[in-house]
Amino acid sequence: MSHLTRRFVTEPGAISTLHHRHSRQDEFIYVLEGEPTMFTDTGEMKLLPGMVAGFPASSSAHHLENQTSQVCAILEVGDRSSDDAVSYPSDDIEAAMGDDGKGQFTHKDGVPY
Repeated sequence: MSHLTRRFVTEPGAISTLHHRHSRQDEFIYVLEGEPTMFTDTGEMKLLPGMVAGFPASSSAHHLENQTSQVCAILEVGDRSSDDAVSYPSDDIEAAMGDDGKGQFTHKDGVPY
C-alpha cells in the first residue's frame, strides 16, 4: 500500500475536486491557510487554519470549496489503496484502478470516458 501526502492550493471560487467518496481509502485533510468550506453528505462547514477533517473509507462523500477571496492551502493524506474505487454521487463518473495499475474512468453505466 502506498501513501500520498500532498499540499494543494485552491484559488478563490475553486473547488478541491468533484464531490466523491472512496471505497477503500481513508483520507484526511489539514487546513494550512485560508478558510475553505467543507461539503459532506450531512451539510457544509467552514474550516479554519489548523483544523483537520477525516473521511474513512466508504463514509460520507466530500469536497472543499474556496468561497473566499483568499487562497486556501490544504494538506491531504490518503493511503492510495490499489483496489480503491471512487464514486461521485453528484456526477456521471466512476473511477477504479485498472489491471494495469492506472485509474480508469467510466460513466456510471460503465461506458469508458
